[in-house]
This record gives sequence, structure tokens and C-alpha cells, in this order.
Amino acid sequence: MQDSLKPPERAVLVAVDTGAYDYLSSLSELRELAKTAGAEVVDSFIQNRPSPDNATYVGEGKLSEIQTFCQENQVSLLIFDDELTGSQTRNIEEFTGIRAVDRTTLILDIFAQRARSHEGRLQVELAQQKYRLPRLLGLGTQLSRLGGGIGTRGPGETKLESDRRHIRRRIHALEEALEELSAQRARTRERRKKNNAITVALVGYTNVGKSTLLNQLTSSEVYVQDQLFATLDPTARELTLPNGQSVILMDTVGLIQRLPHQLVEAFHSTLEVAADADLILLVCDYGSPDRERQLDVAKKLLDELGCGEIPMITVCNKIDQLDNPAPESNSRRVFISAKDPKTLPPLLHAIEEALASRICTMDLLLPYSDGSLLHLIREKGQVLSESYESDGIRVKASINRQYQKALAPYQIQD
Repeated sequence: MQDSLKPPERAVLVAVDTGAYDYLSSLSELRELAKTAGAEVVDSFIQNRPSPDNATYVGEGKLSEIQTFCQENQVSLLIFDDELTGSQTRNIEEFTGIRAVDRTTLILDIFAQRARSHEGRLQVELAQQKYRLPRLLGLGTQLSRLGGGIGTRGPGETKLESDRRHIRRRIHALEEALEELSAQRARTRERRKKNNAITVALVGYTNVGKSTLLNQLTSSEVYVQDQLFATLDPTARELTLPNGQSVILMDTVGLIQRLPHQLVEAFHSTLEVAADADLILLVCDYGSPDRERQLDVAKKLLDELGCGEIPMITVCNKIDQLDNPAPESNSRRVFISAKDPKTLPPLLHAIEEALASRICTMDLLLPYSDGSLLHLIREKGQVLSESYESDGIRVKASINRQYQKALAPYQIQD
């Protein structure tokens, strides 16, 4: 975390408007990222160009203007709203005499500050090392810098020992360690399935209130803060629904637009709980003017993770901040305030309804000659009652509807 005894780094934001995306929205988010990392944003500079300058990102005239402003206002950090190459970073720093970091480096720095679990720290370092590897030659002697500000935290390197071979060896070691942790998670998921545990995943943009909602629904005390990426490591808590059904409610890392692909890959494990979930709660800040764009970002990533077939409820949070009454909730879109428990019953009802549509109860007569069917039911569902008759095993079971067709020939007709 930011050292409370040190004054925050004074920073200037720099962006190029090429028309490829909404730069004002992206720059606003960059300002929040900088604040989260511990910087004080003094001002921002924007240049309209068909594409960033290959050598210095912005033109030399704009860079000279930025340099003068920084000298007059004691600015020690430039934050660029894009990925910089190693040579661009070197050229900018040589020209201005001011340290430069890009959007990806800033996000990685925040993750380095926030990661608490062993796996989280490994994932952060893996993302950082993969990002640094292609920039080695361009950065040159910058790699000798030890951690001492935004963009320098994390694994740390001395001189050029972190050359390509060193970084590749480290990446290989990190990947092996994470593969073992991934295998452990897979075993945990298998145990949940054998225990017929139903999982509900909270997914959404960063800082929309997922952790607050988790705490409210499960009477937990997961860390909550009004800042980006307050939660990095996946968190699981038991939730008992009003009908008595118990489910596992899982929180995931928040998303942002233009999430660096290194983080999508490295933090796949924090999101893969969504791919294994029985239901996804897609949370948004309903009061945000960017809510539809934020929902699109989340849906696109969920599609990339193969979650397209999983039932989803859109949870519109923070209605307590609206001037007008929120629209009426339905089974697909629910309006709540995670801080107000009185607004949550419609959400709980929607969860029950969505899970009920995934599960069916079947009364079956299974032939003794086909024990594999009973094994399937025990593994994929829940046996409610079981008796041995003269013509087979009579089983009443609760099971996922995807297996209903296979078991239909054995269903007892009333």
C-alpha cells in the first residue's frame, strides 16, 4: 500500500485521441486508476492524432509543452493512457527527464499492491514478467531501477540480471507453480460437484459493489473499499436462500475496459469460477452513465471464458443514489442497493427461480443391470430417496436438467 508518511506522487495523464475509442471515458478511468495507485493527478494532456507517434507517443511539440508544465508544477510522473513500447518509454524519459509509465504498468502496479494470497502474488509477477520481456531492449538500463514508486513495485530486478534468459526462466517457474495451484482448484471444484454444491458467481466491473453485496447476503466481512480493484483474490461464502437451499456465492476480480491481455491470461483463475458456476450475477452500478458499456465489457469477457450458456441475472446496484425510483425488478434484471437489505428479497427470489429452472426432480426406476445410471445421479445430482424393488432401484433425485433427457426412459409415469 501507499506509504502514509510519503506525499503522493504528482502525476500528469497523457492520451492520444485517434477516434478508436471514447478517450474521455478512458481518461476518467485512468484518473481513478492513478488515484488508486496512490498518485495525485495534477492535470491531463490530450493530442488529436491519427495514430500515436512511434518514437514519443505524442509529438515533440506536445511533449515539450508537457515537460515545461511538469517542471513548473513539481510533477514527477507521466501516466500514458495506452501501452508504450520500451523505446517510447526510454525516449520520453530522456526528453522530459520525468519517469513515464503506461496504462498497463499502472494496473499491474495496483495489482502488485493489492495481491494478498500466494497465488495472487504469483499471478501478478507472471503478468509483470511477461509484459517486461518484449520491452527489455527498449528499456535498457531502466531495468536496474529498484521499487521506489508507481510502476516499479513487484518482482524487482537489479542491473541487467533480468535479461531475456533470466525472465524466461522465471516465467517458466511461475507458470509451473500456477499450474499446480490450478490443479488444486480443479480438485476443489470436483469435491464441490460431488457434494452437489451449487455455485453462484458475482461478476462485474470494478467498484460496482460486488463485495458489499457478498457481505450483505452472507453476513460476511470481506474487505470493501470505494476504490478500483479492492478485491483481487476470489472469495467464497455460503448463502442460504429463503427456501432453505444452500449455495456457494463467489466474488471475482473486477473488470475494466481495455483490460491488458496479460491480466486476462494471468487472472483467468479468478474468473474461471464463473465458467463453472450454475448461475452468474452480473453486477453493475445503475447510477453510472457508463453502465451499459461496463456491462458490455463484462459480457464480452464472459463469452471469451465460455460462459455464454450459463444463466445470468443482471443486478443493478446503487439505486439508493438515484433521484428517481428504480424500475420494477424481474427475473432477468433486478434493482437493488447492496447497502440496504430491504431491497434484496427480489434478488434472492430471482436466484431461487433461476436455479429452479436448472434443477428438476425425477422419480426413476433404474434396472439393476445398469448401475452406471445411479452413479451418474450420485455424481451430478442429489438422491432424495432410494429403495430396492423387485424390478429395479427406485430413486427420487434432484438433478441438472441437462441430464433429464438421458434419464427420461426410466422415469415413472404417474
